[in-house]
Amino acid sequence: MKLPRTTLILILLALGLGGFVYFHEIRGATVREEIKEQKQQIFSFAADDVQSLTVKTKKLTLNLERNPESSNPKWLIKSLISGPANDAIVSYLMDLLVKGKSERTLSTPVKELGEFALDQPQATINITLKNRQSHQLILGKSNFNGRFLYAEADPAAKTDGNINVLLVSTDFANAVNRELSEWKQPVDNSQKLPGLSTPLPTPTNGK
Repeated sequence: MKLPRTTLILILLALGLGGFVYFHEIRGATVREEIKEQKQQIFSFAADDVQSLTVKTKKLTLNLERNPESSNPKWLIKSLISGPANDAIVSYLMDLLVKGKSERTLSTPVKELGEFALDQPQATINITLKNRQSHQLILGKSNFNGRFLYAEADPAAKTDGNINVLLVSTDFANAVNRELSEWKQPVDNSQKLPGLSTPLPTPTNGK
């Protein structure tokens, strides 16, 4: 039986609409979910859980510990020198560790670590929590367009001999590749000069 032209057009429109709904809503939702799952939290601990940090770059190795007196500064440098740390600098790094996400995860053979500069990393961050658990983040080179860094979190080979290489923010490199002077607490210029019990008087008209 030959269908009327109008009925045939309506059937084709319905089929077309059904295909659009499937690919946009159903299939599209699956793809979007896969992309969403790629952006995963690097670590699951909170800032207050962290007891100490060791930052190792090609320039220095720095040990930082939480101030046991719970006062300013919140962090202390234990080596290369001993003294108060720059809380703003440490907090910036801590914020990245706690909130940072990987944009993508690549399952890669261990023998290919060198392609990401993870065998000779630009920096390694060791984290020790108050409950004695430890974590590690290794930072390699930038990816091809310089938007992300290759990284490895809590490195361990999987059963198939591969490792998970993460793509993380380049902010991590900015956070750790610093001079020692930047890690130290800034000097307050309003402090009194050494050896003086009272501030210097302000000169007035040369008198």
